[in-house]
Amino acid sequence: MPLDPSNEIIPLGRRLRRFRVLRQIKQQTLAADLGVSQGLLSRWESGVHEPSAEARSRIERLLDRHESVGIDSTLRRLVEHASFPVHLVCDDALALLAVSPAREAEWRIDVASFYGVSLRRFATREIIETERRLQELGWFEGRGSGRVRFVTSGNDDPDIPILPSIVVWERIAIADGRTGLLVTNEALP
Repeated sequence: MPLDPSNEIIPLGRRLRRFRVLRQIKQQTLAADLGVSQGLLSRWESGVHEPSAEARSRIERLLDRHESVGIDSTLRRLVEHASFPVHLVCDDALALLAVSPAREAEWRIDVASFYGVSLRRFATREIIETERRLQELGWFEGRGSGRVRFVTSGNDDPDIPILPSIVVWERIAIADGRTGLLVTNEALP
């Protein structure tokens, strides 16, 4: 059964920091764009302070607008013509960006209707926990290997099933400044 996304969502401050770091925007610049002080933006990013409802709305609009930007056509073609099960999601929303035919055959959905839609609600607990750890692994700052492997249980979802397996996430840069997760699976030993 899929997790309830309302309980598993990444905090807004963390999403805002990811957005800023991935696009190499200084805190001072983003703070000015949002009409707040750099100190307040820093407190939002660290989770020390929560934005007001009005500021939250502005931030959500900003993030939603940028999360829906398309990916490179070459990258999309490479994924969509791969002969093995693979899909690409953006790292900050887990929104679906591209799917191989082999992965599409595993899923029981109209893939076209899921482009730009977060797949977080189908994630297993292990996927959510690994996503939460990406910051400490230096994923967004380009540190580390650019590859994460972890074991996941299944999700028993009828639409987008995840089988127990070893999940491999590889970091891939997207032209709009985001980082993508290229997702493949390996059989358990």
